[in-house]
Amino acid sequence: MELHFREMGQGQPLLILHGLFGSSDNWLTIAKQLAEDYRVFIIDQRNHGQSPHSEEWNYTVMAKDIADFCVQHQLENIYIVGHSMGGKTVMKMAELFPQTIQKMIVIDIAPRYYPVHHHQILSALKSINFEEFISRKQAEDVLQHSIDDIGTRQFLLKNIYWISDGKLAWRFNLNVISNLIEIVGEATPGDVQKVCNIETLFIKGEKSAYIKLDDELSIQQQYPNSKVITISNAGHWVHAENPIALHAAMLNFFEN
Repeated sequence: MELHFREMGQGQPLLILHGLFGSSDNWLTIAKQLAEDYRVFIIDQRNHGQSPHSEEWNYTVMAKDIADFCVQHQLENIYIVGHSMGGKTVMKMAELFPQTIQKMIVIDIAPRYYPVHHHQILSALKSINFEEFISRKQAEDVLQHSIDDIGTRQFLLKNIYWISDGKLAWRFNLNVISNLIEIVGEATPGDVQKVCNIETLFIKGEKSAYIKLDDELSIQQQYPNSKVITISNAGHWVHAENPIALHAAMLNFFEN
């Protein structure tokens, strides 16, 4: 699969993977900063952003997409960063293609299973009929009834685009994501006894509950060459809520 991506900078290759319902655009600001020191690729994962849609969607194929991307672009010993669902893809890639990765960062997600908690968002998204709506404002009005948080609404609305004259659509593959949403929470790797020795940094948001104390213990068992740090004044959307601290933490990890 030919994934859509943005490339900037020179030097050590550094790949960045977004989370569920996201795209490479979400990481553009930090990517530009990192490009002062690295050759940065921000990538749309399958069924997201401007990458192709597919009926096949799971962490194994998403990890293979990234491994194939590295082959296509002749990238070796990469640094790789993944947020939330992207973090799960990174962990799956480390399981299946460890020889490709030199260092990796997993942002606000743990290896464990997470129960599905996106039903309200999916229901709200599916209630928007683009056969009738001709503006983003109409879609926003619908989402406002179901999603209280304005940040979440704006994040989702960034995925609306003009597919043709007078016709709006979602960039992400809503049908496949909705039908296969259970895969998003899957444990990675599936074998909790499997140990990964790649140097890894787990980053959690101070206000987020995605990485708990028990998770930190399991992370240390599965990723013995890792550490967990907390970014203050940030929840799950660490890159949006405290980008300065996140950028500094990433540079410190990669350069030391």
